[in-house]
Amino acid sequence: MRVFVTGATGWIGSAAVDDLLEAGHEVAGLARSEAAEASLRAKGAKALRGDLDDLDSLRRGATEADAVVHLANKHDWANPAESDRAERAAVETLAEALAGSDRPFLVANGLSDLALDRPALETDPSPAVGPGARRGGTENLALDYVNRGVRSVIVRFAPTVHGAGDWGFVNFLMSAARKHGVSGYIGDGSHAWSAVHRSDAARLIRLGIERAPAGSRLHAVAEEAISTRTIAEAIGSALGIPAVSVAREEAGPHFGFVGRFFGLTMSASSERTRELLGWAPTGPTLLDDLIAGAYGKAAAR
Repeated sequence: MRVFVTGATGWIGSAAVDDLLEAGHEVAGLARSEAAEASLRAKGAKALRGDLDDLDSLRRGATEADAVVHLANKHDWANPAESDRAERAAVETLAEALAGSDRPFLVANGLSDLALDRPALETDPSPAVGPGARRGGTENLALDYVNRGVRSVIVRFAPTVHGAGDWGFVNFLMSAARKHGVSGYIGDGSHAWSAVHRSDAARLIRLGIERAPAGSRLHAVAEEAISTRTIAEAIGSALGIPAVSVAREEAGPHFGFVGRFFGLTMSASSERTRELLGWAPTGPTLLDDLIAGAYGKAAAR
């Protein structure tokens, strides 16, 4: 297939591009800069210059592709409303370009909308509906296009997609630990996160566009629930510093923006995903990566 990928040089997207190419697919990635374009071409992928606000480039990429993988997001933590606006406009543009074609359209989402008192299931609908919702309500927007001839597939990613070079949530937790000299967890640390290795997430993306039926919700989750205290203790062990409780009211100053997520339970089952696609995670666990130094070893004391 000819696959158009947004976020193609990002943390997850770059691994997904590698996996797609290795499987024999042709890839065109959205590139915001000359450096991104050069990186894609060096891998053997094509590059389409543009960004999430360049709706003409998005439309062109989708029109020329057999499948679309949408992973890009502005992630503007200082202005989430702008990120949500851009996300909804991008998903709507891509879906309109695919309408009536029955081509696969894979859209990324996270588990933060499904902070339940149990592990989230693939059958649990996202409560985020409409332009004013988190991420612009794009999970439900994409699924609405199933009735318009689009093979929409949602992939909900664990809050940590980990591995060497990760610049996501765990990297920010490591930075906070280095800054304060302690590895913090909020309250009693009983909140839990799911986790998945980057290589396993990339493979799931490919399987999703190859095999998943229209309307599928997939969970990129290898480990269902790791307590935040366990994560903090592993970070502390890697850095040679103690793990301590941080009061909820101090989470913002201590952790920065990631504190709003570290105090949530974001766990999910992937049993249905594994059965549907034959997906079996094989990458290292989050604790394996932390212990092995994927996020850096002990800081200077």
